[in-house]
Amino acid sequence: MPKKKTENSYFEGIGRRKSAIARVRLYLIDAKVEKTVDKVKVKKGDFIINQKEVSDYFPADYQKVFYEKSLSLTNSLDRFAIVVKVNGGGKEGQLDAVSLGISRAMLKVDDATRLVLKKEGLLTRDARVRERRKVGTGGRARRKKQSPKR
Repeated sequence: MPKKKTENSYFEGIGRRKSAIARVRLYLIDAKVEKTVDKVKVKKGDFIINQKEVSDYFPADYQKVFYEKSLSLTNSLDRFAIVVKVNGGGKEGQLDAVSLGISRAMLKVDDATRLVLKKEGLLTRDARVRERRKVGTGGRARRKKQSPKR
């Protein structure tokens, strides 16, 4: 028996930064239709992060510029309903993870956007993570114990 094809009405991208992980879904929804996703009703142009409006989750102006950059470069600001689940890390790591996830999802929508996003550095994962603390360093990663003078 052949498998039934499930119709994906969204494009998914995963972004990571430090210990933050963001799962981004771009939903293609008609203009006047509302769809329920994770107990939240979304319509075209909405941006939801962890069941909150994006302006509540990332309130600063520079954050808005950062998470909207890949959408504005590809002229897709009000094209999708965007739903993000992000956990781990702090707010800045989560912001970077969301931005990378949006960019990766945009690639699945249209592969022609790759050149624009790559040129701006939006497809590159920032691999820097917190350095682990070593034994005998007094609770820090690189600190050495002070030697006695006499």
